[in-house]
Amino acid sequence: MERSILRRRALAACTATVAIGGLAMAGLTGTASADPAPQLATPAAAEQLSPGLLKAMHRDLGLTEKQARARIGHEARAASVAAGLKRSLGADFAGARVTGDDAALTVATTDAGQAALIGRAGAKAVVVDHSLAELDAAKASLDRVALRKAPQDVPVWYVDIAANRVVVQAADASAADTFLSAAKVSRELVTIRQATEHPRTFADLRGGDAYYMNGLGRCSIGFPVKRGTQDGFVSAGHCGTPGVTTNGYNQQAQGSFQGSTFPGRDYSWVATNTSWTARPLVNGYGNADVTVAGSTEALEGSSVCRSGSTTGWHCGTVQQRNTSVTYQEGTVSGVTRTNVCAEPGDSGGSFISGSQAQGVTSGGSGNCSQGGTTYFQPVNPALQAYGLTLVTSGTSPTNPPTNPPTKPPAGGTWAAGTNYAAGDVVTYGSDSYRCLQAHLAQPGWTPPDTPALWQRV
Repeated sequence: MERSILRRRALAACTATVAIGGLAMAGLTGTASADPAPQLATPAAAEQLSPGLLKAMHRDLGLTEKQARARIGHEARAASVAAGLKRSLGADFAGARVTGDDAALTVATTDAGQAALIGRAGAKAVVVDHSLAELDAAKASLDRVALRKAPQDVPVWYVDIAANRVVVQAADASAADTFLSAAKVSRELVTIRQATEHPRTFADLRGGDAYYMNGLGRCSIGFPVKRGTQDGFVSAGHCGTPGVTTNGYNQQAQGSFQGSTFPGRDYSWVATNTSWTARPLVNGYGNADVTVAGSTEALEGSSVCRSGSTTGWHCGTVQQRNTSVTYQEGTVSGVTRTNVCAEPGDSGGSFISGSQAQGVTSGGSGNCSQGGTTYFQPVNPALQAYGLTLVTSGTSPTNPPTNPPTKPPAGGTWAAGTNYAAGDVVTYGSDSYRCLQAHLAQPGWTPPDTPALWQRV
């Protein structure tokens, strides 16, 4: 306790809050730069938002078109800065989040000595007791117990970065304590809250458009992908199992599920026949389609919008990442909790922040008449699980790399599965490249092959 108080006193002398528009972005290349880097212009993605997405952000978030564009630009810069600070802080990193339309960035650390470093990067530093790794480990213990047997009367649990705790929602304290005891998780790391949610998946057995599974139900496409030269898309795992065939929105033969995980996780991928072509687009539902440029994860507090075949576009904010939720079918871990609404038939549909793919709709509670909570399965783990490449505006969907490399040549530092911030420098073979926009590297997105993401230096 004394150590915690001293750390907070030390922090008070050096904490600074700076608007995200002035964040130093390009200087974060493994260690946070002590010298402020030039402010970068609003990312081009913020200038290319579809009318449908802007309309939904106005309706659900109360933002004008100018405010929406500015917010998405601020959030993109904040994510880049946070990625650099995460690497710099290492084991002391305790999470990052944004607040407000200007996406003011807060970064938590367990080491008061790092507060000045965080402040120089343009973020507010908060000193806390538990690292993100410690909280994630506690939640992982709960997840392992839930995978063996879903806990009774405990529908949701997640890591709350702002509270620096694992939050367990339960019908009563005794149900939560039973769950914690089975997982051997210390009560000191946990906050128990009264459960107000009754989550369910959003698969619709009543028919409709989007895509159909063996005539048994309807779900929504998440994002178009490729596996080598094979086109397809990712969706929710509860929508179908391997071998189940699909028809498209026009009831024409479309493809079949190649992989599916549910419960545990909630993702799947469908390989389509030659009548269907993967495009880097999300359905705008009466407005211009949204172009997908990448899959950089949005920070907690960031705006996020969902497209689904039942309710179209709806927006809200990212509440908590790394959440676990118990449906009737079992527990799903690693999803993201949002205050976006959804309804049956929206399952599998796209969650997107600006131009960055976030995930596929899993389930939730409530509806779009009265509001609700919706969870999405992050898209990057799905891509990694099945060796898929997200189709984006930065790559040619009709000419994918042949046998794309997943490891750099000898001596190279670039690696698939790594989060890169704008300004990061890597080597690939004998050449060096500077990152142009924050992203999670996918197999095939090698620096020489993705000029939209990397510039040779």
